Amino acid sequence: MNRLAAALIAYAVLGVLAWLTISDPRIRAVPLGILVLFAVKSVLRRNETMHPDKPEGEERKDLAESR
Repeated sequence: MNRLAAALIAYAVLGVLAWLTISDPRIRAVPLGILVLFAVKSVLRRNETMHPDKPEGEERKDLAESR
């Protein structure tokens, strides 16, 4: 298991715990939103680390060509 998968599993576990322990939906949304932001940041950072020399615009070109 790589570090990204471990981090995403940990975020999911924390999200389930927050969902089960916080009863007010407005307050429950705050930690879930923070966990989602951390998960997105982790995924984006992993892509940046795996492909450091690829320009930002090139990713969008690849997506457009594949359609």
